[in-house]
Amino acid sequence: MEKFLSFDDIKKSLENRETDCKAIVNYYLNNIKTKAHLNAFVEVYEESALQQAAQVDSKIASGKAGKLAGMVIGIKDVLVYRDHEVNASSKILDGFVSQFTATAIQRLIEEDAIIIGRLNCDEFGMGSSNENSVHGKVLNAADENRVPGGSSGGSAVAVQANLCTVSLGTDTGGSVRQPAAFTGLIGIKPTYSRVSRWGLIAYASSFDTIGVFSRNVKDNALVMEIMAGPDNFDSTASKKPVPHYSELLHFDKRAKIAYLKETLESPALQQEIKANTMAVLEKLKQEGHEVEEVQFPLLKYVLPTYYILTTAEASSNLSRFDGVKYGYRSPNVHNLESMYKKTRSEGFGEEVKRRIMLGTFVLSASYYDAYFTKAQKVRRLIKEYTENLLSKYDYIVLPTTPSTAFKFGEHSNDPVAMYLEDLFTVQASVSGVPSLSLPNGTDSKGLPIGIQIMANSFKEAELYAFGNYLMDLNSN
Repeated sequence: MEKFLSFDDIKKSLENRETDCKAIVNYYLNNIKTKAHLNAFVEVYEESALQQAAQVDSKIASGKAGKLAGMVIGIKDVLVYRDHEVNASSKILDGFVSQFTATAIQRLIEEDAIIIGRLNCDEFGMGSSNENSVHGKVLNAADENRVPGGSSGGSAVAVQANLCTVSLGTDTGGSVRQPAAFTGLIGIKPTYSRVSRWGLIAYASSFDTIGVFSRNVKDNALVMEIMAGPDNFDSTASKKPVPHYSELLHFDKRAKIAYLKETLESPALQQEIKANTMAVLEKLKQEGHEVEEVQFPLLKYVLPTYYILTTAEASSNLSRFDGVKYGYRSPNVHNLESMYKKTRSEGFGEEVKRRIMLGTFVLSASYYDAYFTKAQKVRRLIKEYTENLLSKYDYIVLPTTPSTAFKFGEHSNDPVAMYLEDLFTVQASVSGVPSLSLPNGTDSKGLPIGIQIMANSFKEAELYAFGNYLMDLNSN
């Protein structure tokens, strides 16, 4: 068995004095070097991680260590960390060094987590395959000819390949859950506002959430409970109290579970994923849970609504990157207008430019009511319909993705086919509810399959407990 596959393994080794934090960091640094070809890391913070490790070792020796002492975390390249570079995997932020640390990361550091580096992703979080990065593609460790999913592909592969204990990703429309499914991991999108977005480089502000990749539910729950909660720097962060998720993982009730008829009948759904999903639902019935098929007639509107609204928000958010104050500036300019045009044309990648253009179009005076306003109304309908279902049922179960990991270049010339990869993840994002993706076996090629659970807003504790139960159920 590989060393340090869970935080419990690390804690046990530290308690038994079999190792120390410095040795743990060196273990992961060695793994990162050995598996550098996977391209998960954009930058490894070797020096600062070893300094952090030495400090945590001192705290352990004096009995003052925090809850995460010994946990080694990788962070997606859209989360800022003071005195370290961040560029959202984009040329336009080349050379930018952050002057502050994201709230979510700061809270982990305060509990003595060690930050080992920043992780590759689709540019500004826009993509489902991690092929849209200025740093190049990330390889899926399950099959290096296939994508790891996106946009948080580097974050997924870092945990999949055992390059860190857990990692942080961001989920706007499935960017944690889809890569988790493609790499056989656990990935959560929390309730919108549960975790502060302070220090997250924005893609779509009313959708963006910070999520966690892990190998087991307990590690995921522990990181989430520390990151979550109100923040004076983010007025959109919820002030609701945060339960101790990692201590509430026992599940012993008879649950009411719904599954969406339209997802399992979707022509896009791979048959092996359907079979594995149905097998889980059958197991739940045998365990005495109430499992019912329900209809979700708004499924066909979810993707168009999501892409209209997120591109509109991206068009607005990304207008700040113009070559004036920081980042890349085109050298081939002769006046202010050419500086704006050339900097943005040369600095942004194709997918980001596509989404900015689409967003600018739907926000234009002629089309604002026809597209943006209408999409806002449909978003409200989707949210209300989903919340209504979750008031009658404890959980909604559905596949995480319509297919397993596809080959590099398979959807590169067809943006619509790429967008369809988000078909089952965007409902939770549009509705703002939490959703957890869990590994659910493999297909005939040995590629991981994911299953997704949704619960009502701020029900992460129940989501984790049920997820933990489902993992145990599947292992028996």
